[in-house]
Amino acid sequence: MKLYDCGMAPNPRRARIFIAEKGLDIPSIEVSIIDGENLKDDYLAINPWGTLPALELDDGTVITEAPCIFVYLESLYPEPNLLGMDPIEIATVGSWERFCEMQGMQAIGEFFRNQNEIFKNRAMPGFSGISTIPDLVGRGKARAEWFFKKLEKQLGKSEFLAIDRFTAADITALCALDFAKRVGLELPPESKNIERWHKVVSTRPSSQL
Repeated sequence: MKLYDCGMAPNPRRARIFIAEKGLDIPSIEVSIIDGENLKDDYLAINPWGTLPALELDDGTVITEAPCIFVYLESLYPEPNLLGMDPIEIATVGSWERFCEMQGMQAIGEFFRNQNEIFKNRAMPGFSGISTIPDLVGRGKARAEWFFKKLEKQLGKSEFLAIDRFTAADITALCALDFAKRVGLELPPESKNIERWHKVVSTRPSSQL
């Protein structure tokens, strides 16, 4: 296997952390989103969607999207469990993981891309020809603030986000929050539960990736 990666982007980081938590050593190939390498023919021949990460198997099969990579790797390497042990856990982890991607990472991406000159013709991931919309910067910020409030409330109920141990939901939440900080979105000052959780999950070796 090999992972098509981008060191600066939060979605590929999700896959790197998941792989590290599984104790796997999967070689990676860097593809620069900033330089538009993900939209060039060489990469589009591997993943026509132009998104990262992508996991290429030894037989040439390519699995795209971080959550799908999670499912594939967990099916091969079930320990440590990161997606849930029973139907309720699986559904709970999945719902929070999806929430963090859809309502967190996408909101932060909206805030970031629509004010960044590099992406003026690449407002959406994976393809070009879509112009940025400056008004969406404010909408992305408002969405991110709502996301932070929901996380703060949930993390007041338990040590980890979805269930009583570290899971893929925590991975995606961590990547979303670290991405937010990098692009200038600060947590509300009353985020004591998030800060407690973030300190805990950031001590894991995988979080350094």
